[in-house]
Amino acid sequence: MEKYRLRLDVNNMMAQYVGAKGFTEQELENAKADAKKAFEFVEANRGTGMMGWTELPYNQNDIVDDIIATAKEIQNKFDYFVVLGIGGSALGPIAIQQALNHLHYNDLPKEKRGGCPKLFVEDNVDPERMSALFDVIELEKTCFNVISKSGSTSETMTQYLILWDALKKKLGDEAKNHIIATTDAEKGNLIKLCQKEGFKKYVIPDGVGGRFSEMCPVGLLAAAVCGIDIKAMLAGAAYMDSISKSDDIYANAPLMAATMQYLAMNKGCNISVMMPYADSLKFMADWYCQLWGESLGKKYDLDGNVVNVGQTPVKALGVTDQHSQVQLYTEGPFDKVVTIIGVDNYRTVVKIADGCEDIPAVNFLCGHTMNELITAERVATEYALLKSGHLNHTIMLPEVNAFTIGELMYFYELETAYCGAMLNINTFDQPGVEEGKNATYALLGRPGYDEKRAELNQIPQKDNKFIV
Repeated sequence: MEKYRLRLDVNNMMAQYVGAKGFTEQELENAKADAKKAFEFVEANRGTGMMGWTELPYNQNDIVDDIIATAKEIQNKFDYFVVLGIGGSALGPIAIQQALNHLHYNDLPKEKRGGCPKLFVEDNVDPERMSALFDVIELEKTCFNVISKSGSTSETMTQYLILWDALKKKLGDEAKNHIIATTDAEKGNLIKLCQKEGFKKYVIPDGVGGRFSEMCPVGLLAAAVCGIDIKAMLAGAAYMDSISKSDDIYANAPLMAATMQYLAMNKGCNISVMMPYADSLKFMADWYCQLWGESLGKKYDLDGNVVNVGQTPVKALGVTDQHSQVQLYTEGPFDKVVTIIGVDNYRTVVKIADGCEDIPAVNFLCGHTMNELITAERVATEYALLKSGHLNHTIMLPEVNAFTIGELMYFYELETAYCGAMLNINTFDQPGVEEGKNATYALLGRPGYDEKRAELNQIPQKDNKFIV
């Protein structure tokens, strides 16, 4: 396991390297007390309240075995597997699929996918998207995984209603065998539908919110169906947990990362950029954006004070966004922390062919590999940020595999929990999201939302002069 241990390098957050905008060792020393308190808070609350996610690497053996068995049945019976979900129910499965399977997985013939179905994750209610899905799947060969803890998520249940109607019309009584529900054990509308229609179900454990749910059936089922080693993912998460047991920031990488971001926020760096140098990690940045933004963006602290804290997460991709965003990061405002994610060993080596002998500005590439080029570009971006005095740090993965991805995701979950504790906020609620949900329910006439509907009716009419 040690050979797959990720590394966090925060040198380029320190004043001695990055200059005036960096932190002194004394500032880091002064932050140790807050870091220690945050560590103690997370340890004291493990497995309680909305921190059930901390135990997912350890308490799912039977569930994992059932998921693996079910995944084999799905692989034998279906050609398509469609996830119906939004937020964490979709972003996690998308990130894992991109990270651990072929980058053109759905375009491969089935035998090159190891006999696994094509995967589609439907995470929006754009009508054109739903129509397009029907053009690329065959209902009779498709298994749908409906994910909603409450069973009242408007987007997911809209998808369910449309697809359940289509399945019943085409397959009759057989339709129920094409639905798997992932929901609460006892409460909510989806569990009622499971009981009524006879759907197979998986349970979202108590204390596991959507953005922390990839390591439970929410994310594990789709991963297993597509041939990913979910036991290795959980082992990677458990390993990260095991090496994060110290309240010393120099011995606990997620705690060090959280402390750095906490200090950065206190200095006005309210934008957090994730920039992986691997296409396989592209959608890990999308998953991170929800985790970080929804967890830390809060109006009130735990004492009821208005604080309006949080960092705005931004996603970038190296090398692609060196040509679109890095200009801003190196010469723009000092309001960002850039997290670069690198890979020691890519899963393939591609040599750059000989040619263009009469063009030295091109020929110098010959004899090198694309691996060397992307590594050089990453190091060059680190240097450019360092030279310009902008805060940045780097996470290195020995390689991208199921173990290291489990490790990376748990790293970020711990970092988020630590940072929220330092900010003295509720890291695990999302009242701002609920406000939008409730307004949607009221606009569409859901029973019980008359008061919210009346509130919406009090909004002043728009002035046409401001509509240009």
